[in-house]
Amino acid sequence: MAKTISELARAGEVGVETVRYYQRRGLLFDPRPGAARSAGRRHYGDDEVKRLRFIRSAQRAGFTLDEIGDLVAPHRTRQEVRSMARMRIEKLAARIAELESARTWLGELVAECSANEVGPCPIIEAFTAR
Repeated sequence: MAKTISELARAGEVGVETVRYYQRRGLLFDPRPGAARSAGRRHYGDDEVKRLRFIRSAQRAGFTLDEIGDLVAPHRTRQEVRSMARMRIEKLAARIAELESARTWLGELVAECSANEVGPCPIIEAFTAR
């Protein structure tokens, strides 16, 4: 069944502007002459809903929009996709380590701040020093 852009956005659990942004980035639709239109409005089908859901799922897995564009490039092999996924896992692991380090450091600062109510705030001091 043909969908308007707002129906497509709802089906993909995103806003209309997000759909338009993905279109401008070339992620969502290949320009097709004679695409279904009614009253000057383009209508979208199940393929577009699937692509939109693919983009959202890939984002949840940590892929950037540029990487998603690479994932859906024509003639991408399973080996290439697997390699891209492994690289994404490595980047996620590095980010997780960075976040865990930040959590530990911030916890230490909170403990230091809680130990004494006199003088400058250790949290503000630490942030200022960096």
